[in-house]
Amino acid sequence: MKLEVPYLNKKQRLAIILLVVMIVVLQGVLFMARKHTGSFAKHVKRADAEVLKELDSLKKLALKKTVMQPFNPNYISDAKGFRLGMSVEEIDRLLKFRNAGNYVNSARDFQKVTGISDELLAKLEPFFKFPEWTKTPKHDREETVRSRVDLNTAGFDELIGVRGVGDYTARIILDERERLGGFISVQQLDFVKGLRPETLHALKKGVAVKKPVLIKKTNINTATKEELAKVPYIGNYLAREILIFRSKQDEPIKIEDLEKINNFPLDKLNIIKLYLDF
Repeated sequence: MKLEVPYLNKKQRLAIILLVVMIVVLQGVLFMARKHTGSFAKHVKRADAEVLKELDSLKKLALKKTVMQPFNPNYISDAKGFRLGMSVEEIDRLLKFRNAGNYVNSARDFQKVTGISDELLAKLEPFFKFPEWTKTPKHDREETVRSRVDLNTAGFDELIGVRGVGDYTARIILDERERLGGFISVQQLDFVKGLRPETLHALKKGVAVKKPVLIKKTNINTATKEELAKVPYIGNYLAREILIFRSKQDEPIKIEDLEKINNFPLDKLNIIKLYLDF
């Protein structure tokens, strides 16, 4: 029996050819889509893994930074006070106390000055680190201080009588005292150029600031560049940075703003504060 092939006209043949071409093209598109989808998924998976790894490292770093380290509570800044859980009023009480040239020498002193709660004191006290001399009974400390040479009244002969102090060191100290107009803290010896560490260590054991000089404070919000430059440890460059910072502020500069000033010497921050009025 002879099979008859149906006759297709020209339009019908063209339609079949177009259908075949479309099927082939569609198959190609689907193949390429599967290939790229797999590659994209692998890329996303790899990127997610890298992001998770970075987040994990940042988390570990953050945890490491929040580990409490021993510190001297006399030098708590606003930022550190907030991190420790202190209120604005408590921080202000401490700063006012320190600006008057006073120090807290025990955890109870710290609570008495700041007014922090017993609960917060219990959390912070294990991390308080006071100088070794504060562990000496008060009576013995007062006797020790009385036996020391006063940095603001001692002459050349008295200074070289201090163990570890020679002619060179005595002259350096007298020159620095004249430049400053007198010492307000033994801590200022740390900033005297030319003193070797071992000499400085011995010097601090034999001297004291028994009668701090009367400071004529400079108002940081109204002083000129020349007036600021005369403040100990500020100078012309830092005076200029203070004026630049001041010009950008809508409100008067506060004590806590000093840390935000460009290139401010943070190691001298607690001493410079004593020379300034806000």
